[in-house]
Amino acid sequence: EKLHISEPANAYDFGQIINAINTNKDKAACAELLTITDPKKLPMLLSNKLEGEIFFIFIESLEYYIVGKDPGLAYQHLFYLSKAERFKVVLALLNKNEKKQVHQLFDLLSENRTHQYSLEDLESLKKVYEL
Repeated sequence: EKLHISEPANAYDFGQIINAINTNKDKAACAELLTITDPKKLPMLLSNKLEGEIFFIFIESLEYYIVGKDPGLAYQHLFYLSKAERFKVVLALLNKNEKKQVHQLFDLLSENRTHQYSLEDLESLKKVYEL
């Protein structure tokens, strides 16, 4: 059954949608959610609920569905994701393969660069992601 994705009004709604996405490992639905969600609202919507699985499905959705179409949006989401509570904790718990995937996403951002971010912006964000 396809998940119905609508813009979350608050952290509770966002959490409900994310849980459904995570249960189904539905990267397309996650990409849809990230496309309609203002990146600036991400830290507030995630509240203190950022976990490794959620972080990783965001990374995969950005990589598979968003970076090719809208690298600026992917960059913004990565930027604001790094401002979320528990970001450092989640980052510290990534395994080697997960880190490699994050690195791949940054490589794609570099290849698909737009006027919305500079290579310097990208390099400094890579440091935040400890790459």
